[in-house]
Amino acid sequence: MATESRGPLHGVQVLELGHIVAGPTASLIMAELGADVIKVERPGTGDQARLNAINQGHFISYNSNKESITLNIADSLDKEILLKLVEKSDVLIDNFGPNSLDKLGLGYETLSDINPRLIHCSIKGFLPGPYGDRSLTDEPAQMMGGLAYMTGPKGNPLRAGTSAVDINGAMFGVIAILAALQERAQTSKGRQVHIGLFESVVFLVGQHIANASLTGEVPLPMPERGMGRALGWGIYRIFATRDGRDVFVAVLSDAHWERFCSEFELTDLWADPVLRTNNGRAEQHERLGERTEELMQSLDMKEIVARLEKAALPFSPVNTPADLIEDPHLAALEFLKTVTAPDGREGLVATLPIATPDWFSGERKNPPALGEDNAAVLDRIKEL
Repeated sequence: MATESRGPLHGVQVLELGHIVAGPTASLIMAELGADVIKVERPGTGDQARLNAINQGHFISYNSNKESITLNIADSLDKEILLKLVEKSDVLIDNFGPNSLDKLGLGYETLSDINPRLIHCSIKGFLPGPYGDRSLTDEPAQMMGGLAYMTGPKGNPLRAGTSAVDINGAMFGVIAILAALQERAQTSKGRQVHIGLFESVVFLVGQHIANASLTGEVPLPMPERGMGRALGWGIYRIFATRDGRDVFVAVLSDAHWERFCSEFELTDLWADPVLRTNNGRAEQHERLGERTEELMQSLDMKEIVARLEKAALPFSPVNTPADLIEDPHLAALEFLKTVTAPDGREGLVATLPIATPDWFSGERKNPPALGEDNAAVLDRIKEL
């Protein structure tokens, strides 16, 4: 089977018709929780992420703990094999283009006739509606949904530095699948659930939409907001350290302020009654920012971290992805697992950010070679 894990989804059979990020991420989450996942790929090329020589991180990050079989689902014989797998599956996940499966005669009505208990999670650019037939991918979804506007400086919309929308859509997909599995336990019937990338961005930006509807004003992008002041805080931003690093420091409450002043011996600031409240500190954010800049630039990162930790204040070094490879907390948790890519190189991939006893095996099965499990899966079909 695809994984030795006996997590909470052990025994759930998942078929993935996915590529690049959204579909593969949804099935990866299911696999990490114990489901058996068969990844159906195009013969010869497979998942498009396999061919991305510049960024193999896409493929190895989202395809562990799966079996790979190759089927040309436009071919009648291969389609019959797929339908045999559908018959015995609990979940089908796809992130193909709009109407792609319907055009192949593999729409949900056809699939549910074969397996009335099937749950089909369809991740598309848009939910069914006026835009439903449009194609959409991660980056333009960030633009259309307002996330890029809120992320970049005014006049320069900027995508988030990861496939945030695809991953977000995948997580909503898994939430919907789990709800549908619970419903099926009561009704014995499956259903199709639709996930829209555009709408998932709108959900992320919901707080800004709500504020715009209340004020009638277009919200300012985050870089234009003066950071802490816009949120009611005097110290809430990045500062440079003496040794050339960057650290984010947050003082979010009156108790934080007292401990900050005490730890760094800021007796003159503590003596100022105006600064004893969040509102007063927010009004003085420029003054506090300049003072904190001077303070942080006089200290190395190691000392800053020790003192902010001692004061129990929210803070964080500004890390690169490469820094995280050496992070001691992640190392202690064994949060990054070593896998071997199809081209033979070894890389590190993140596990699910969930901690609970007995759900996870602690092992990661390498991303499969294209069609690696053809024989094993076909043998199981013969036994059905």
